[in-house]
Amino acid sequence: MTEPTDTQAMPDWEKRFRAPRVSLPEWAWDAPSRALFVSNATGTYELYAWDRETGGQRQVTDRPNGTTDGVLSPDGEWIWWFSDTDGDEFGVWMRQPFAGGEDVPAAPGLAASYPGGLAIGRDGTAVVGRSTDDEGSTIHVVRPGRPPEEIYRHRESAGVGDLSHDGTLIAIEHTEHGDAMHAALRVVRPDGAVVAELDDSKGGTEALGLGVLGFAPVDGDTRLLVGHQRRGRWEPMLWDVATGTETDLGLDLPGDVSAEWYPDGSGLLIVHSFEARSELWRYEIATGRPVRVDTPAGSVSSATARPDGAVEYLWSSAERPPVVRSTAGGVVLEPPGMKPPASVPVEDVWVPGPGGRIHALVQRPAGARGPLPTVFEIHGGPTWHDSDAFAAAPAAWVDHGYAVVRVNYRGSTGYGREWTDALKHRVGLIELEDIAAVREWAVTSGLADPSRLVLTGGSWGGYLTLLGLGTQPDAWALGIAAVPVADYVTAYHDEMEALKALDRTLFGGSPEEVPERFEASSPITYVDRVRVPVYISAGVNDPRCPIRQIDNYVDRLAARDAVHEVYRYDAGHGSLVVEERIKQVRLELAFAARHLPQPGTRAEGR
Repeated sequence: MTEPTDTQAMPDWEKRFRAPRVSLPEWAWDAPSRALFVSNATGTYELYAWDRETGGQRQVTDRPNGTTDGVLSPDGEWIWWFSDTDGDEFGVWMRQPFAGGEDVPAAPGLAASYPGGLAIGRDGTAVVGRSTDDEGSTIHVVRPGRPPEEIYRHRESAGVGDLSHDGTLIAIEHTEHGDAMHAALRVVRPDGAVVAELDDSKGGTEALGLGVLGFAPVDGDTRLLVGHQRRGRWEPMLWDVATGTETDLGLDLPGDVSAEWYPDGSGLLIVHSFEARSELWRYEIATGRPVRVDTPAGSVSSATARPDGAVEYLWSSAERPPVVRSTAGGVVLEPPGMKPPASVPVEDVWVPGPGGRIHALVQRPAGARGPLPTVFEIHGGPTWHDSDAFAAAPAAWVDHGYAVVRVNYRGSTGYGREWTDALKHRVGLIELEDIAAVREWAVTSGLADPSRLVLTGGSWGGYLTLLGLGTQPDAWALGIAAVPVADYVTAYHDEMEALKALDRTLFGGSPEEVPERFEASSPITYVDRVRVPVYISAGVNDPRCPIRQIDNYVDRLAARDAVHEVYRYDAGHGSLVVEERIKQVRLELAFAARHLPQPGTRAEGR
């Protein structure tokens, strides 16, 4: 018998991480045969250039901790990419010729910062958004061969939305009114002169936000595609910034709706997200008629319309790995090498909750009968949602015999504005009420073994994990938290300025202004009530969930000899290195295997 190759011997869950993937290629507006995409083909997520005429591909960036933020200039001659330090998200824009060559600073004269949006014009002018803890938000116009010119500055969060096709108008999203969850819009000329304003929040008195979706792709056309929440969900409209005319599209679609322009400006590509799945439509502006774009059931994570009218999109389902497809037929971009194994489909569950019906997605090993050891994997964000899309981490748990439950708690997107905005002031506690309701369903339905329940998540999901272990100490057998908020007051003081603004919006003020709310929502408040083993992983360069506040929490666990393990790695808010990610999942699986009680026994905690 032939000895198995390394690939043959590799477990399926590792193959799903290692198999090369590609993002949806971004194409240059005036050179559509030139494209930029992200791939993990080398084992680290990096940027790649693709000449679609010749088929030639080349790796653009090569950094130890990976690179994913890149933009093509409209003429396709330059690739801009953001250079930070080991995942700290603080750095400068660099640029490199499309055909290859030396990396040079793209905006000389601008010091390092957190990125705040980027738009590149046809004459080489760029609009660069930045933020720092000291300066707040600034926006600069960078013309070739000239020093950057500052056209905007404010302490609150703001960023570049878009630059018009002819380069005469700049759209800015800002939160000068102090509500970081609901932006207002301002359109200015390149010299900073204000052209138009739109503020559905009415100075921060109403929880209604706006978002820039893009200027019309025609010179002299002053229409801006805008996302709004006026009917309780995200949907697009057209705003003529010169006349002030607003044109409602009249889309009768439930859930959230986004859009982008077709390249000739005649229509809009609509992305409709509802109840953890998505679909595409073409909206004809002349007739006001939407036409369904045929895509398989599942999730479209990104899509773009090409100059020939074809739509390219990145599709997957929980069962089937991602693929870049075209409505013209076939696969657009095939990753090289090993293909990821399929997983199992999700089941939809609707559970009554204190704030309304809660949607959860459930996966279980094929043919398995409950009660099963069950992992509640909680998504981050919090303004995000789990969907019927391929994900390697839940599939790894399923491969090891666990059921996986993912909860789209209040705060999640795709279920209307009220659902997303519901978590204010009682931050964390509201989400955990929904998770508790789904936990009760999982146990009473016979799916989950109540003695073998794992609470886990990353980022906001890691925060909810630690908070849940302290506020619901009898509900879980162990917890696994990745890059979490653990000590909210310390996290607030150490995190990037944009997240401080978000936290002030969520809590209704700073820790000094509303200390009781931060105390009620901070995991460290309840750390002495944690009774089960805890595993925490953290990036030492993380600007979102900084390391000092995690160390504070861990010190409290250690002071009472609580069962815990901590894994620190040299990166930021997660890792772009495939082997590092596999290592982390392997450590999590091993921790659960060691500490989860066997059937018929009781969990031991402290």
